[in-house]
Amino acid sequence: MNKKEQVLTNFRDLFSKMVWLNKLKLESALNDYKPSEVHCIEYIGNHTDANVTKMAESMYMTRGAISKITKKLIDKQLIESYQKADNKKEIYFKLTEKGLQIQQVHDQLHQEFEERDQVVFEQVTDEQFDRMLHFIERYSNHLDHEIKKLDHDPKPE
Repeated sequence: MNKKEQVLTNFRDLFSKMVWLNKLKLESALNDYKPSEVHCIEYIGNHTDANVTKMAESMYMTRGAISKITKKLIDKQLIESYQKADNKKEIYFKLTEKGLQIQQVHDQLHQEFEERDQVVFEQVTDEQFDRMLHFIERYSNHLDHEIKKLDHDPKPE
């Protein structure tokens, strides 16, 4: 296996481990909600004037999928929709009190994950962080370019 294959394999393995380990606590604390619902709540809580298009682009999902999730979240009274006075066409979302509670639990869990993993990050130098960030940015930009080359929505409906 060459170094490029090792990097890609190790990225996948690292991500899989993080997902598996975090999933146990997330499912325990937020067992009434699907991961996609929690991610939408997180996005809406962290972005002013969140709408279907912005969420779909950010989460690499179709607008149709986001529309279905937001409808469920409205039904569960976790988010509410609104329109601006100067734009009656666009629909935006904000968290309800119940949605804010879910976001707080989610944020608290992420803080716990960060504290759990701090032992690794405190050993990394600024130069090492800079190198990693530079590589990740270059790779991400490459993938963005590949996505833009597609003549359709990156995710099927």
